[in-house]
Amino acid sequence: MTTTTTTSLPVLGIDISKATFDVALLRAAETRKPKARKFDNRPVGFQALCLWLAKHDVAQVHAVLEATGAYGDALAEFLYAAGHQVSIVNPAQIKAFGQVELQRNKTDRADAALIARFGWCQRPVPWTPPAPELRELQVLMRHLDDLIAQRTQVSNRLSEGRLTPAVEKSWQQVLATLETQISTIKEQVEAHFKQHPRLKQQRDLLDSIPGIAPETAARLLAEIPHLAELNSARAAAAYSGLTPRRHQSGTSVNAPTRMSKIGNARVRYALYFPAITALRCDPSFQQLAARLAARGKHKMQIIGAAMHKLVRLAYGVLKNQQPYDRNYLVEA
Repeated sequence: MTTTTTTSLPVLGIDISKATFDVALLRAAETRKPKARKFDNRPVGFQALCLWLAKHDVAQVHAVLEATGAYGDALAEFLYAAGHQVSIVNPAQIKAFGQVELQRNKTDRADAALIARFGWCQRPVPWTPPAPELRELQVLMRHLDDLIAQRTQVSNRLSEGRLTPAVEKSWQQVLATLETQISTIKEQVEAHFKQHPRLKQQRDLLDSIPGIAPETAARLLAEIPHLAELNSARAAAAYSGLTPRRHQSGTSVNAPTRMSKIGNARVRYALYFPAITALRCDPSFQQLAARLAARGKHKMQIIGAAMHKLVRLAYGVLKNQQPYDRNYLVEA
């Protein structure tokens, strides 16, 4: 398929749900009333979408969909492989765009049309799917995190007390099963890195950063597969939702600066305990904490600043393909 520039392509807004997806096709002649249709969110629905586009004489679109977990991954990859341009955008952007338009209705069809209008006006950056080895790593690490969360829940149940012997035995069996599964997945993760030397090299580079152990490095590679390709360390922090957000207006409003949290929550989860470790063990992070404490910052703000520094360092070591150097100045 011949590639057309993004600015001249029709826009296909896609509102994804678990079982179905709604689309709105927007072309220059129909900017207020796009053509709409609902499809099954499975391969037969993807093929039906292609036939529907062909029926409307559309060879290539700029498909825009929200980042909504894993529900849209298969469709996004299908459209990319079929030669269409795809953009995956932060849902907060779509919500803000709808507020600007004073959108009143909240239906799947209306949301698809809203996403199409957003795509037509904003023309978001095209998305490229991660390499297969990174996609597999992401699946493994997310499954590992789910198992660890379940283990914590079961351990909390066992510590509650007031359990009958039969119930306690049942929970112990569940816990043992989870421990076995966690060990198995960790072995699969390690085998995956051994099969992909370049990926292992990237993990080793991240492992050189204070506070970041191999497991955290694997999570960063899984959740920010394009980390080294971002424009700057600041962009890496913004992608992770670790940039500061100020709320100030005139002389009456001057709220404390907080973390924006507009970004990948899994990255923030992965960096929380490594930040605490770095603050406890590394001199450069201790100096950062001392400076912030002298300015009146509280504990959580200092931990957030350490997380911010960690993701910037992660960008730096991958971008430069050099291990962590305490004297290295991270690119702004």
